[in-house]
Amino acid sequence: MITTATERLWNRSFILCLFNNLFLFTYYYALLTILPIYIMKNLGGTVKEAGLALTLFLVSSIAVRPFSGLIVEKLGKKIAFRGSGFLFVLFAFSYLFADSLWALLVVRFIHGIWFSVLTTVTVPIANDFIPDHRKGEGMGYFVMSTNLAVVFGPLLALMVIQFTDFKNLFLILASVVCLGFVFCLMLPIAENQIDSSDDDKRVGKRLGLHDIIEMRAVPIGFVALLTAFAYSSIMSFITAYSEAENLLAYTSLFFIVFAISMIIVRPWVGKIYDRKGASAVIYPSFIFFAMGLVVVSFIANQWILWLSAIFIGIGYGSLFPCFQTVAIQSVPKQRMGHAISTFFTLFDLGMAMGSVILGLIIAYYGYQTTYLFCAVITVATLFVYKYTVSATLKQLK
Repeated sequence: MITTATERLWNRSFILCLFNNLFLFTYYYALLTILPIYIMKNLGGTVKEAGLALTLFLVSSIAVRPFSGLIVEKLGKKIAFRGSGFLFVLFAFSYLFADSLWALLVVRFIHGIWFSVLTTVTVPIANDFIPDHRKGEGMGYFVMSTNLAVVFGPLLALMVIQFTDFKNLFLILASVVCLGFVFCLMLPIAENQIDSSDDDKRVGKRLGLHDIIEMRAVPIGFVALLTAFAYSSIMSFITAYSEAENLLAYTSLFFIVFAISMIIVRPWVGKIYDRKGASAVIYPSFIFFAMGLVVVSFIANQWILWLSAIFIGIGYGSLFPCFQTVAIQSVPKQRMGHAISTFFTLFDLGMAMGSVILGLIIAYYGYQTTYLFCAVITVATLFVYKYTVSATLKQLK
């Protein structure tokens, strides 16, 4: 059984989990940034076909996500983690040989499957190496590694492509995720004990809703869906918005300011969560996030753009790790995989829906109205959180 060695947060295994996750998502966001350019320049594709390649990855990931928890339960965390990690690395190298649009689309679709399983099992494994009294702080740092990758990934891809071709870039990115897999192999993973009577009861029974969805994670997952819907306005459209306002040159710094803001408040946010509970962090974080969306809707120069990054970094950067920690703490250890798969299914749906719906709103009403609308959605989500998750949080006290 895995223990949180010596009750230290910064133990060797937790640090390995952080680096594994950082390298995985650095690869993911780097590829997300550079792939449309590769498709249009090297494969002769259109903007729509570039969008299809990105969407296929998300479609396969979302389709498999509800079953990821069941896969982890059946195979065990060690096999699921290392198996999906190996296959994800294998398909990372396959981009070197995808020399046609159709081959690339197939690779993207299959790659999304392993990404779904891998990101589902990574969270409960990292959670095993975090001391019980520092869960909020620990998961905050773990999620911060993902948010840092939002900055490092695009910067790495855009920097490397200036000095070499796409094949070498794909090789470098595949090497990055391969190094992350090495960290995965160094982790001392053991399985949690599962009540054998539960397994006996399932023998001969058909696959049920309980095997796919963890209902106790649905309330916080729905809150995450609405939050992701609003946040997709940043991930999907901040670059286009900046370009329309002649501020594209300052967009890279937007994400750097976002990351710095998140890092600065991270130590306090985690400690407040552990001492005073999730709501003590989540309520003010919603306000900061909404304020950031309002500020970004009125960008007239780079200073306002960067100011919005500060608010969004503090707000959204604090919300997501809190949501994820609540999802984990709401279930027994043997159901963590199901809770995370349910949580991410709803979160991914929010991101996908936001990218489509907000794109239509922008087309009809413009960027400013869209970002103000997202601010309203964020404030409304605060009340959804209050009335749907409060009962769960009371049980956690």
